[in-house]
Amino acid sequence: MTRVVLLGASPGPENSPTGLRLAALPGNPTVAERLRGQLTSLDPRLATIESGDVATALRALADVAEATTESLFIIPENSLIHDELIYQITKAKRGALALVAKEPRPEVTEEEQDAQEDVVPIDEAEPEIGLNRLEGLPVRSRVGKSRVVSVGTASHAVTRPNAVLLGPLHVSARNAPMLAQTCRELAAMADKFGEDDDLVQLIVFGLVRNGVSVGLRGRRDLFYRRVTTQEEVNEAGAEMAGMNEDRARLNNAVKGADGFFTTYFVSTYSRFIARWAARRGLTPNQVTLISIALGVAAAACFATGDRPWMVLGGVLIYFAFVFDCVDGQVARYARKFGVLGAWLDATFDRFKEYVVFAGLAVGWVVSGNSDDIWILALAAIGLQSVRHLLDFSFGVANRRKPPSPLPTLALDAPDDRALRQALTRRKVERSQGLRGVLKMWTKAGKFRAVHWARKMIVFPIGERFAAIAITAALFDARITFLTLVIWGSVAAAYTLTGRLMRSLV
Repeated sequence: MTRVVLLGASPGPENSPTGLRLAALPGNPTVAERLRGQLTSLDPRLATIESGDVATALRALADVAEATTESLFIIPENSLIHDELIYQITKAKRGALALVAKEPRPEVTEEEQDAQEDVVPIDEAEPEIGLNRLEGLPVRSRVGKSRVVSVGTASHAVTRPNAVLLGPLHVSARNAPMLAQTCRELAAMADKFGEDDDLVQLIVFGLVRNGVSVGLRGRRDLFYRRVTTQEEVNEAGAEMAGMNEDRARLNNAVKGADGFFTTYFVSTYSRFIARWAARRGLTPNQVTLISIALGVAAAACFATGDRPWMVLGGVLIYFAFVFDCVDGQVARYARKFGVLGAWLDATFDRFKEYVVFAGLAVGWVVSGNSDDIWILALAAIGLQSVRHLLDFSFGVANRRKPPSPLPTLALDAPDDRALRQALTRRKVERSQGLRGVLKMWTKAGKFRAVHWARKMIVFPIGERFAAIAITAALFDARITFLTLVIWGSVAAAYTLTGRLMRSLV
């Protein structure tokens, strides 16, 4: 469950009316009514905090955070937002996540570019009070590639601000106590904040200075905007209606970190199968059963040892993998998750592989070849079993590892200079020894060839099923097993080396 906190009018001269109506929607609901309707599935007992008085609002939020054992989703009441964006933010695994918009870079002439060569590097830049505005909010946040680096206020300077915090903020249950503490500390110094300081911005200001890593989420292909006038409501409503939320939801149903084969030869169309299946009421478990059936049928074809059937087996094992991807995509698109489904998916992925291994070995023997093939089959099964054991054990151990603490800064410090210096020192420390090697290898991933090479070398399930399908259809079982054992051994060595290094840092 998620505890939802609705913030009333943000502090400042532009108080957000709650009577603005969305004429284009059935029932002509107000902005606040629509948002409440969207959030009741998350939390039927929404907490509402009037944010006109900053200190009172912060103390009220602290009370909510102290009383909950759940994650918190904080959002201004005058928000127009897609359902899918709410879902994406609240399901994030980050300890804290904020929706941000970066200030667009101005287009400059050649003369201005030449003049910018004299611009002071950010490491030497002086902190400033952000005066620019973006979507009605002061630009007082500095964000990096993955998290909020620093936040300022009307009396707290920030080094080269480049973004605004739009409003939605998700804080995990483990960070709820820190949220409560931060809100009480901020309430005690409310007189230092200005009329244009946004409440969400103040909350993130405190969290970042107290060492909480606040991740970033952009709007991408989804919609979010705060509205304060009927004209803004009409404009935002038209813009939101012109965006294809269902297509965005479908795209988000596909894993973003899949392997090369899955990305280019499966996910390009499997998402549409997933949508078709979901709209016809098929559950993820039913799709999993289809995948299992195709895998068993492929094994039966391989067991004949005849070339036409081997080719058919290669086609069937490919589509068994396609439906293995589809079941997860159906679950994410239809938002139907369950313990049984997760268990079935993980268990029968291995079942399909091992049944296919057996089918290949049987087919080799019935074709009049030596039964020594079983040695290769058992080697492939053993190697894959050990790899999965290592993957599982490392995942469990890694989840138990506490996150590396971030530098902190007193809330009453007038600027973020000391915080940025501490972050610089931390960066230098993490660039030495094994950490430096791992960081350099991570940075190499920005090159597309290296990125996909790293994806393929670990021999993920997509590449394994592709290797089985291609080698079995074009060659024979011995070539298939040799490919699996050799590539699998390289993948195991690479993975084990990386995980040993990560365990030592």
